[in-house]
Amino acid sequence: MKKKGYGKVYAISFGHFVHDIYTSFLSPVLPLLIDKLQINYTMAALLTVVQRFPSLFNAPAGLLADKISFRYAVIAAPTISGIFMSILGIAPTYIVLLMMLFIVGISAVVFHIPTPVMIKKAVPEKIGFGMSMYMLGGELARTLGPLIVLSAISLWGFENTYKLIPLSVITSVILWYKLKDFSIYRKKEDKKPVSVKSILKKYQKFFLMITGFMLFISFMRASLSVFLPTYITSGGSSLWAGGFNLALYQLAGAIGTFSSGIISDKIGRRNTLLIAAFSNPVLMLFFVYFQNTIIAYVFLALLGFSLVSAGSVLLAFVQDIPTDRPAFLNGIYMTINFFVGSFGALLIGYIGDFLGLEKTFYLAAVFALAAIPFLFFLPKGKKHIEEQR
Repeated sequence: MKKKGYGKVYAISFGHFVHDIYTSFLSPVLPLLIDKLQINYTMAALLTVVQRFPSLFNAPAGLLADKISFRYAVIAAPTISGIFMSILGIAPTYIVLLMMLFIVGISAVVFHIPTPVMIKKAVPEKIGFGMSMYMLGGELARTLGPLIVLSAISLWGFENTYKLIPLSVITSVILWYKLKDFSIYRKKEDKKPVSVKSILKKYQKFFLMITGFMLFISFMRASLSVFLPTYITSGGSSLWAGGFNLALYQLAGAIGTFSSGIISDKIGRRNTLLIAAFSNPVLMLFFVYFQNTIIAYVFLALLGFSLVSAGSVLLAFVQDIPTDRPAFLNGIYMTINFFVGSFGALLIGYIGDFLGLEKTFYLAAVFALAAIPFLFFLPKGKKHIEEQR
């Protein structure tokens, strides 16, 4: 049974990997879209917001996932996202592009809401490890995704990247084989679940503190995950240089994601986040200051390791909560992630239009300092989760 559980973890993590390869295509091709559709940084940021907009319904989707099986939606999601992200180059107008990204956003929601809970059910005694494997898949995807799409553009042209679609279909077939009999929904004979209202009231402080922390690091995350290639190319470097910087950042983030979840099992979730939170602003400032030098790559890699690692720790934090509505709680977390991520992306885009991206990146580092105080109000460990009221 244990071996079987780990097999599901690896299958779900692989599905996460392939799904997020496709959803990571937007940032590296953003300079091409900006040029093709003649849009500014604010409009470019709105593309990311629209792609994430369906996350607004994460909590209701989580409630639904606690009652019915989402496994077929999970199985289909890589194919749906793969198709629409592989045809970005043929979008004739900005409005059509927004519609395509909105559909991808829906697909991402139905994949990301139940899958962490599936991981928890598969390996309940190794949640930190499970979340690290899961997040590793996502971060590796964001490492390879830019390189894959840029390679495809070099080989076939921006309008012919539809040739990347078959991998998404193969992944859905693999997920069907591994997950067709696996579900997380509550059976009818189970006891009546705790009400949504009582859960929200009980853990409101916990989620408020997470919101504050995520909000103030969202400016740095948006700067790098959305605008890093654009920042690099705006300085005269090639599209490949922008893609390489993004890939380096995400690769370091993948290593940090995998390591941090396991480390947090040993030294505690809060301690792990504190180490990262104190490091992030310093590393960001050095990265921008030393831009166009070899040492900038070192600071970018360290920044990726530190900044991205928070994701798996926060996810494990949420899954530590003892509840019979785990998908709903995961939905709350992802809804928060949508709001702060969208706000961060739009603000960075708006400021970038006025001050330029370099000064905006410096400001993002300063904003990140305000994230640190929120961590001191989070529970110290699993046994303290119930005290967070």
